[in-house]
Amino acid sequence: MNMKNFIKSVLVSVLLLTVIPACTENTKRESTGESFDSAVLTTKIKSTFVGDSRLKANDISVETYKGVVQLSGFVDTQAEADRAVQLARTVKGVKAVNNSLIVKQ
Repeated sequence: MNMKNFIKSVLVSVLLLTVIPACTENTKRESTGESFDSAVLTTKIKSTFVGDSRLKANDISVETYKGVVQLSGFVDTQAEADRAVQLARTVKGVKAVNNSLIVKQ
């Protein structure tokens, strides 16, 4: 094997070793598209909360990961927590809602 062919083989091998792992699915991180979708869902949910007179939207934190919504923060009543979960579930694209809201006592 001459030097030119050897260098080509090494370059192709390096290229394949860097490209193939990039094509595999990563379940621990969101892709760019998934991240954008999560941001859109979060914004839609927060907008829904702001438009509801029964909620104090500023007291509720919303995080979204691959369509799963995490609600956290403090609310005055259990009814307010239930309302936040209910509204979040109505947003198209939401797969599940995890409620970590704490009722102030």
